[in-house]
Amino acid sequence: MNNKDKRIVFFIGYFYIFGNMNEIRPLHLFGETILPGESRTISMEIAKLHTMNKLKIPIIIERSRVAGPTVLFSAGLHGDEINGTETVRQIITKKLNKPKKGTIICIPIINIFGFVNQTREFPDKRDLNRVFPGSKTGSLASRFAYYIVKEILPNINYVIDFHAGGAQRFNAPQIRIEQGNLELKELAEVFHAPFTLYSKNISGSFRSTCDKLGVKMLLFEGGKSLDLNEDITNEALQGSKRFLEHLGMLNPKKKASEPPHTSIYIEKSNWIRAKYSGMFHGVAQIGSFVKKGELLATISDPYGKVEHKVKSPNEGYLINVNHAPFVYQGDAIFHITTHLES
Repeated sequence: MNNKDKRIVFFIGYFYIFGNMNEIRPLHLFGETILPGESRTISMEIAKLHTMNKLKIPIIIERSRVAGPTVLFSAGLHGDEINGTETVRQIITKKLNKPKKGTIICIPIINIFGFVNQTREFPDKRDLNRVFPGSKTGSLASRFAYYIVKEILPNINYVIDFHAGGAQRFNAPQIRIEQGNLELKELAEVFHAPFTLYSKNISGSFRSTCDKLGVKMLLFEGGKSLDLNEDITNEALQGSKRFLEHLGMLNPKKKASEPPHTSIYIEKSNWIRAKYSGMFHGVAQIGSFVKKGELLATISDPYGKVEHKVKSPNEGYLINVNHAPFVYQGDAIFHITTHLES
C-alpha cells in the first residue's frame, strides 16, 4: 500500500469513528426499539392488580432526527401528587415534548397503583421514593424502582421530576438541588422557579440514584397532594420550557417566557410546629416574607373559649403552609426560611 492509499484509509477510518459521534442511535426500552424521528408510546408492565388485571404504565417517547440529549419528565412517584401528573400531561398536550433535537421521554404517572387509589404509597405500603435503586426480587415498590434504573436511566441525560407537598401541606413552587453541585445550580437558574432550596440527597430516593449514575436531576416541588393548582402548573411549564430552550431542544414556535420574578436561594429552613391541637386558621400566605413576631395563624377549640396565636419565630419566606382545617400538637404547620444565599 502506497502513502496515498494509507492516507485514504486513515481519513475513512477517522470519519467512521469521529464523524458518527453525533449520530442519533436507536433507543431500546423494555424490549422495544424506537428509531430516530419516531413517536411512540410503550407500556411498562411489571405487575398486575390483585384482580389479575394487567397494569400498564404508558411511557411517551418523542425523538428528533437530530442528535441531542435525552430528557425525562416524570411525575407520580407518589400516587397522590397529581399536580405533577397534570404538568407532564400539559407538556404532552402542548407538544413541548416534540424536541428540536434529541429525545424527550414523558412518564406522567410512575406509581399507577397509588394514582388509582389516591394514596402516596404502593400497595405494599412502601414509599417508592425511598427504595431506589431497587431489587429484581424485592418488594413490589422495589421491583418498580429496579426496572426504572435498569431500563430507563441508562438512556437519560437529564430529569425533571415533579412533586407536591404531602397531605394538606402546600409547597411554594421550588426546585431542590444539592448544594455545591455547580452544574445543577446552573440548570436551576435556567428553570428559575421562585425558590431554589438546597437539600441533601436522601438515601433510597430517585434523585440520589440519578446523582450516583451521573444523570442530572432537578426536583420540582409545588402545590399539595390530591389537588390541581393552575399557578403551580404554569410555573412548572414555563420552567420546563426555559430548561429545554437552554438545551437547544425547544421548538422555536414554543418560545419560553422570561421569568417574572427573581429566584430566591435557600440554604437553611425550619418547620414551625403546632404547640396545641385544635381548629387551624391560617393567616399568612404561601411564598410571603414575614417578620419575627408576625401573626401566622390561630389555633382554637371548637367551643369559642380558647384561641392560641401562632407567631413567626424569625423573619423569612414561607415555603410551605398547612391547609388542614384542624391540627394536632406537633404537626408541621409552616416551613420558613432561616438563611438565604447571599
